[in-house]
This record gives sequence, C-alpha cells and structure tokens, in this order.
Amino acid sequence: MPLKQSDFSVVVCAYTEARWDAMLAAVESLRRQTLPARQIILVIDHNPVLFERSRAVLKDIEIIENVEARGLSGARNSGIALAEGEIIAFMDEDAVAEPDWLEKLSAGYADPKVMGVGGAILPLWHDERPGWFPEEFDWVVGCTYLGLPTHSQPVRNLIGCNMSFHRQVFDVVGDFRNGIGRIGSLPVGCEETELCIRIQQHWKHAIFLYEPAARVHHRVSAQRATWDYFFSRCYAEGISKAQISRLVGTQAGLSSERKYTFSILPRGVLQGLADSLRRLHPADAASSAAIIAGLGVTTAGYLRGKLARSLSNSMQ
Repeated sequence: MPLKQSDFSVVVCAYTEARWDAMLAAVESLRRQTLPARQIILVIDHNPVLFERSRAVLKDIEIIENVEARGLSGARNSGIALAEGEIIAFMDEDAVAEPDWLEKLSAGYADPKVMGVGGAILPLWHDERPGWFPEEFDWVVGCTYLGLPTHSQPVRNLIGCNMSFHRQVFDVVGDFRNGIGRIGSLPVGCEETELCIRIQQHWKHAIFLYEPAARVHHRVSAQRATWDYFFSRCYAEGISKAQISRLVGTQAGLSSERKYTFSILPRGVLQGLADSLRRLHPADAASSAAIIAGLGVTTAGYLRGKLARSLSNSMQ
C-alpha cells in the first residue's frame, strides 16, 4: 500500500546564500505536495549567516545546522538524525518538486523489498541548453541522463537530487560516508552510490526503484553550462568512482558504468555524427566530440584516483 502523510521526512541541504531564492522555491514546492510530508528539514552546512536568515524567514519548517564535517554527506546525516518519518527523502536546494512528487515516490514502497525510490531530475537551464551538451552527460549537472530507464525499474543506485530511503537502512548500515561527496562547490560526488551499494551488499535482495513519474526540476546555472565545468565535473567523477571502487570493490563500483560506456555512449556518438551529416549542423558533431572528450576525462580522473591510492599504499 502507498504510504501515509506521516511516513515522509524530507531533507534539503543548503550551504550558500547565492541560492537563496532557489532555496525558497524548493521549500515552497515541498509545502504544496499532494501527499504532505510529516517534516521538512532544512540543513545549513556551516554557514551561520544563512542559518540565522533562514530561521527568521522560514518559520514553519525545521531548520538545523550541520553538526558533522562540512559537506553534503555530513549535512544529510544531520538531517537523518532529526527525521521522524519511516521514509526519508532528499532533494537539492536548487530544485523544485512537482506537486505529486512524494505521492509518486510513495507508490514505489508497495513492494517490501524496495529499500529506496528515486525519480527523474529534469534540467532547468539558466538560458537554454548548449547545443554541444549531450543528454548522455546530464549527470554532469546533477540530472537524469539518457540511458536511464524510461519506466519504473530497479537500478543500482539513486541520484542525490531526487531520492528516498527506508529509515531502517540508516539504522542498520549507517549513514552517508564522510570523506566522499560534494563539499561546497567542489564538483565531486558518488556518496549516494556508495550508500546504495553498501545497502545491497547487506540485503542481497534489496531493490532501488527508479520511478520517472516522480519528478523534480533542477536549476542549472550558466557557469555549469560551460566546457570548463563539464571537464572539471567529469574529472572529479572519475576520482569519485576510484574512491567508490576502493570501498565496495571494482565489480560493484563500476557495474552500471560498463553498460553506459560500451553501449549508451557509442550510440550517442554515432547518432550525433549521423545528425551532423543529415542536418549539417555543427552542434551535432560537437555533441559527439563532447561524449568522447567527457569519457576520456572521466577515465583520466579514475586512473588518477587509482594511482593516488596505489602510491599511498606503497608509502605505508
């Protein structure tokens, strides 16, 4: 059966006043859910000015400071500690949930094997989507990317901007791991990937369900729609994947990436080149080039992360 109102606690983490208006919009979208949450918890990540300003304006939600190490993992863990709901959902402070977001997430928990449910993350570009930016790499801006299922289906891991978990998983396997994941604007990640793999290693039959109908819209700043950010994020993702592989094993840490690398990306390259020849539009060829370059930079980051670990071990 779908869950009741009292079953959901929603955690939103914020670290900068630069996203003030976006944060207010995120909270407002959570207030207007067709299935209201038991709690909306706003966690401020080591920013006393933002904390006081938020408390003065947002009086109908729970606002706390991150009591762990600075970063998204610690902020989420601080929210988990306060959460009272059976299900703990997470959304970014620069995203807006559709009105039935929690209702759609709720339906996924009808199967008792489901330990987490996440949904689609649609980009809200500051201007318009750059013609060269391939949909296969929308994960670079924290969004659902081409290659994910188009209907409700189990996946290896959920994506941080739109995900939820049974609270028992935190009680049993622990919280998000500090030391990985985003810290401020540093473009690293994968803390939710590590958590999902850790859960599945404990409960072999645990399911994480991707439900595309549970949708949020994620703002993409102009700065993130640049080649510089694209390359820095790809490189950081490679380093993060090396960290995850060290923690949970290469087989588990790269299982989804193999299909993505050897099936989804080649198809995207060929499609871009075909469109370029058919339409004679330079953006199509640029998109193919971005896929090739993005894969190369991500691989370089992964190898750099593996090398750094090997050097560290050899010096001990």
